[in-house]
Amino acid sequence: MATAITNISSLVTNDPSLGHGPLGIIDSAAVVIDGDRIAWVGTNSKAPATDSHLDAEGRAVLPGFVDSHSHLVFAGDRTAEFNARMEGRPYSAGGIRTTVAATRAASDAELDANVARYVAEALRQGTTTFETKSGYGLTVEDEERALRVAARHTDEVTFLGAHIVAPEYAEDPAGYVELVTGPMLEACAPHARWIDVFCERGAFDGDQARAILTAGAARGLTPRVHANQLGHGPGVQLAVELGAASADHCTHLTDADVDALASGETVATLLPGAEFSTRSQYPDARRLLDAGATVALSTDCNPGSSFTSSMAFCVALAVREMGMTPDEAVRAATFGGARALRRTDVGRVAVGARADLVLLDAPSHVHLAYRPGVPLTAAVWRAGARVL
Repeated sequence: MATAITNISSLVTNDPSLGHGPLGIIDSAAVVIDGDRIAWVGTNSKAPATDSHLDAEGRAVLPGFVDSHSHLVFAGDRTAEFNARMEGRPYSAGGIRTTVAATRAASDAELDANVARYVAEALRQGTTTFETKSGYGLTVEDEERALRVAARHTDEVTFLGAHIVAPEYAEDPAGYVELVTGPMLEACAPHARWIDVFCERGAFDGDQARAILTAGAARGLTPRVHANQLGHGPGVQLAVELGAASADHCTHLTDADVDALASGETVATLLPGAEFSTRSQYPDARRLLDAGATVALSTDCNPGSSFTSSMAFCVALAVREMGMTPDEAVRAATFGGARALRRTDVGRVAVGARADLVLLDAPSHVHLAYRPGVPLTAAVWRAGARVL
């Protein structure tokens, strides 16, 4: 049964051939959903007759947000760590290792319920495409079950056994790399599309990251890289060299890093929630965009450094703190995320695309940054089904 959404004040299509500007905005628009796909897009006056109809009442519609970087399979709470940071006190309770211990101790049912909760929370805020990672198990058994749990709830699943060196291997990081590239990869590869590594001082160096990503690619997993978050390092260059879909964080970049991202296919995924939560330097999105790099925005939802599921919040942060315009931030949170996941069926509103739509309680997408923190999501469709 086809449904028309009419009387849309401003429709963001992300297809410049359909409307004006890079967002392909159609004013006084309508869109038709048939099954799980977009069947028609155009001006309101030309909307075809359909079986059912919804009046947008002069409100804006945009593609569902594409959250291409999150860590949702976890247990436990790190409130004390956050509180200490905000009070300016040093905190040494273990960070990621604290979550690893809690996640290992949790049952499958507890992990499953947690992921379902956070996906539902994000969906209510307009996120319709989800990527999530393992990385809080760090044993063969716990990493595999994390991926099985993730696959029940999210579109895109990433193997992140190389989040940090497992506590048991603290004195033998080479042995842990052998575990990740051997038995752990063997068990986890069937459950994932992507492989990721935290290439950073205190986690994995460039040589270790290369070995892990190369092994994953040999098993059919496409690389992604946590790159250049805490300082300058080899992560971005390695990501571009290996044809990674994305280099994520990209906070500390040299001119050579920016040039590499601008000249390659690797998307620079920026995660401003992490900088907000850690009071750290924000990435310079303006520098990347002006160089011609493709930029995505994502939540990095995790219990330690960015415990938010709100893509709208990240859009507002990107505009206020990272030099992006509202148009650029919305495009990065939709089309950019789709590029980071190498998807063409999401992140846009065009005939044949998956019918993922967000109706805002506002006349324009600009209100996402103009009215930060305000719950503007009035309705959400995912694969043609209205879920809010």
